[in-house]
Amino acid sequence: MEAVLFAITAVLGVAGGVGVIAARQPVHSALGLLLALLSLAVDYLLLDAQFVAVLQVIIYAGAIVVLFVFIIMLLRATGDAPRARTAVPPRAAAALGAVLAAALLAAALTVRTEPGGVGADYGTVEQVGRALFGPYALPFEAASIVLVVGMIGAVALGKRAQAIAVAPARAAPGVRAQDAPASRLAAGGAGEPEG
Repeated sequence: MEAVLFAITAVLGVAGGVGVIAARQPVHSALGLLLALLSLAVDYLLLDAQFVAVLQVIIYAGAIVVLFVFIIMLLRATGDAPRARTAVPPRAAAALGAVLAAALLAAALTVRTEPGGVGADYGTVEQVGRALFGPYALPFEAASIVLVVGMIGAVALGKRAQAIAVAPARAAPGVRAQDAPASRLAAGGAGEPEG
């Protein structure tokens, strides 16, 4: 029964991953990501890791996907034209995908190991807590520092983009923004029309 359930969730997970990459609409990509994350949560349940499965549903399938959908909706509301697709030729992308699929298949067929057993407390709150705040405390704190640096960078880039957008409004009255030199606008000074 577990093998059948694993096969179903594996197919659904792969289908969700393909949907993330192949969908043309960002909302459809977010739904594919949700499918992949939920199938992974079922796999955690099959491994008797109930706590990790619940975290997968609450944090990733819940909060992260909802955040992605909110961002997609906010970016769509601005009326920006969709960006062009990647500049990689489709044939080159297909060839690279075929090479990676062949390497993955070769690795799956050559590795023959028996699955290892796990302890009775595998995936419990206590075991995850001891691992997280024991031997993995330093990587856990490093990840939080990386997230804080990312947030600071996003705020700095947002402020910079806002300053660039406000700069043409600082031009002298009667002078169009495109007539003012860019260096003076960036410095906040009034631009003079060039004759």
